[in-house]
Amino acid sequence: MPKITFIGAGSTVFAKNLLGDVLSYPELANAEIALHDINPERLRTSEIVANRVAEALGAKPKITATTDRRESLDGADYAICMIQVAGYKPGTVTDFEIPKKYGLRQTIADTLGIGGIMRGLRTIPVLLEMCRDMEQLCPDVTFLQYVNPMAMNCWAISRASSIKTVGLCHSVQGTAEQLAHDIGVPFDEINYVAAGINHMAFYLKIEHNGQDLYPRIRRVIEENRIPDWNLVRYEMFKRLGYFVTESSEHFSEYVPWFIKRDRPDLIEQYNIPLDEYIRRCEEQIKAWESQRVALEGGAPLEVKRSHEYGSLIIHSLETGTPRVVYGNVANRGLIDNLPQGCCVEVPCLVDQNGIQPTKIGVLPPHLAAMMQTNVNVQSLTVEAALTCKREHIYHAAMLDPHTAAELDVEQIWSLVDDLIAAHGDWLPTFQ
Repeated sequence: MPKITFIGAGSTVFAKNLLGDVLSYPELANAEIALHDINPERLRTSEIVANRVAEALGAKPKITATTDRRESLDGADYAICMIQVAGYKPGTVTDFEIPKKYGLRQTIADTLGIGGIMRGLRTIPVLLEMCRDMEQLCPDVTFLQYVNPMAMNCWAISRASSIKTVGLCHSVQGTAEQLAHDIGVPFDEINYVAAGINHMAFYLKIEHNGQDLYPRIRRVIEENRIPDWNLVRYEMFKRLGYFVTESSEHFSEYVPWFIKRDRPDLIEQYNIPLDEYIRRCEEQIKAWESQRVALEGGAPLEVKRSHEYGSLIIHSLETGTPRVVYGNVANRGLIDNLPQGCCVEVPCLVDQNGIQPTKIGVLPPHLAAMMQTNVNVQSLTVEAALTCKREHIYHAAMLDPHTAAELDVEQIWSLVDDLIAAHGDWLPTFQ
């Protein structure tokens, strides 16, 4: 039976969902599950929940829990990462509050923008420490990486480590399900091909019984049926002709057109939820204690399959069952008009031969050009993380589409200095 390590298992609800996915397969029901977190209290809750999940499914895994990362990784066949370096406080709060002093507002701030840059700089060194542990303790492990900023993290790992890594997100399958609802077509009857970069991939093809579904998606606009939470993406669909995979609130901060301090009417027009991630975190923190009591106690525990790819990959690699998932991998001849080596999101065949990304070829040129504006920022942030050169952070921020649309060069450099100072020991020393 394989050993599956959950790093950051104190993310109890997410860990519960992934555990339920894994243990629901008879072939994985007796797997060794190693839970790791640096927070002993949350780790204890996750251990209790893991045993309850196993009991609910009639599975009999070997479950261990430890605050020692190396112990959890020793001999692992799979490692699933779901950490957040610096947590909500001080990490997320710092990423929002200091830019706000400059008039720079964000929605999620974990993937691109100045918030994504800073999250990448504090996360990449920790992920590379994990990879060094893996190189020593489990060099053949498959590393399933769920942490944002996804593209920056995976790009850095591909440059600095030999560990087999795939970045996993749910935006491709999640958006396809939303579109199916909007046009009234059963989700399990839709076929699609999407490609690009994480959070900025586009459906190159979306069909039902061989028929192009884009005309039906256009009718959603014509008939004024756009969901009020999805106005940005439908606007971009009108302009670009292809639908993007990430949410409207996320996408609005990857481009320079929607969040503008001198245009509050745009915020209202497109229903953009500024500080959305802050609100979500606060709500989750308030709800956690009651959630913990319920999860640890005798309240009924519902275990149902999620739409995450992690368990599908493990099951396919273990059994040879062929599946297609969407993975974030190094661009080694996959997308011709994006830089080689950058992190791209493409369909991947998974079977006993491993994770095999699909060659897409040339993307529509305007889509590749838009992605390149984000790839520029990712590239310089990765360079900063790997070289510890401060100049790359300034340049990443200067090239960020949203930041550059709001601040002048002097403000951008000052903001970077303030953020580096505020992060303190959460960042390496930059020269």
